[in-house]
Amino acid sequence: MILDNAFTLIPPVVAIVVAVWRKNAILALTVGVVLTWFMHNGLDPIAGVQDTVIGLKEVVLSDGNRRIIIFSLLIGALLVLMKQSGGVNRFIERLAQKNLVTNRRQASLLPSVIGTSIFTDTNLSMFTAGIASQSLFDKYGLSRARLAFLLDSTCSPVSILLLVNGWGAYILGLLDGYQLSDTVGVLIDTIFFNFYPTLILIFVYYTAFSTKVYGPMRDSKANPYTETLEANDTGEVPSNAQGRARYLVLPMVLICLLTIGLLFYSGEGDIRRGSGSWSVMWAVVTSYICLVLMLLKDKVFSVAAIAKHSVTGVKNLMPVVIILVLSFAFGDAVKAYGTGTYVSELLGQSFPLMFIAPMLFFTAGIMAFATGTSWGTFAVLIPIALPLSFSTGLPPAFLVAAVLGGGIFGDHSSPISDSTIVASMASGCDHIEHVKTQLPYNLVAAAIAIVCYVGYVAFFFTP
Repeated sequence: MILDNAFTLIPPVVAIVVAVWRKNAILALTVGVVLTWFMHNGLDPIAGVQDTVIGLKEVVLSDGNRRIIIFSLLIGALLVLMKQSGGVNRFIERLAQKNLVTNRRQASLLPSVIGTSIFTDTNLSMFTAGIASQSLFDKYGLSRARLAFLLDSTCSPVSILLLVNGWGAYILGLLDGYQLSDTVGVLIDTIFFNFYPTLILIFVYYTAFSTKVYGPMRDSKANPYTETLEANDTGEVPSNAQGRARYLVLPMVLICLLTIGLLFYSGEGDIRRGSGSWSVMWAVVTSYICLVLMLLKDKVFSVAAIAKHSVTGVKNLMPVVIILVLSFAFGDAVKAYGTGTYVSELLGQSFPLMFIAPMLFFTAGIMAFATGTSWGTFAVLIPIALPLSFSTGLPPAFLVAAVLGGGIFGDHSSPISDSTIVASMASGCDHIEHVKTQLPYNLVAAAIAIVCYVGYVAFFFTP
């Protein structure tokens, strides 16, 4: 099948329309996966069904994806155990006693600071900040949509700016082979030209510090806050309802420290080359085991009660994990169908010098939004950006940064992106509500970033 045609845009467009129309991400992604493989096989129903099944099977059998599924489900079990043991409520009380979180502003700043500080792995960043902040947001009347925005708008933007992680290693690999005099220097210089992530982080801290929100987020309702624990089978609340803060703090600290240590180990001393999914999975598994042992030792729960609460936590996150699996399958399908290839070929036209970077930014944004992946977008467009740099005289870091910023913009705006889905999961926010409330902020930051790219060329390269 000819890949370089506009028909390759149909499946992602249909998936996005269904997601917004029906407010059902599982339905939208299922339609997208099936439609992509049907169109890829010339609408042959038998081949389409076969490739759909094979695609889903490959996602589940992939080592990296399996690890993500495991630690995502275990995060659900951890969260329920932390709440039902009283650890979350006790943690909130301790923060109040130490005057660390006593108002809406401090509650908003907590996930922002955590999300900015943990830049080695985006999923770890969002889960850590989300679990630590959910009940605080409920207590101070802040919506989960606001929390999802703060999480989603710190993890990927920070990862693409502070490149001592897998993102940096990946992009460095894409820059190899282009006879750059200083590849690492080009990578570092992209930080200064990566306007979009910088702007969205400014929006994050403005939102956290001012506690003001705009657009649809103003209509988002806060979850009711209650300190009441789930009753046991006899209808009584456990006598240890006060809990201990360590039931929250120790597992979360352990996850962070183990993840960093395992990244060093799996990367043979280079944290940037470590396996993120492997490191986070074993960190979460270890933390879960440690929490269970603490609860048993302190006689908080019986083995049966721990199993019951763990199953509840797994069930709570099962729908979101299904969305995650479908998003991986959809990304693989549109890649095979050639959506990214077609979008990149739109760059073959001739553009004025000052519009080259905005064109790359916009194209990367559209591609990442349609496919739900920024890394795939980088792989397609960086090989286009560097030759454009050589032929036009624009700095390589300037055009590469436009691709990176556009990819981040599209990725964390897309309802079918894994990072957007994980942000919804980590905050306990409805997925479609998160997408709807975050998008206006992203669009404003993207518009300002485009103005910055045009202004830079107009000021420095116009005779």
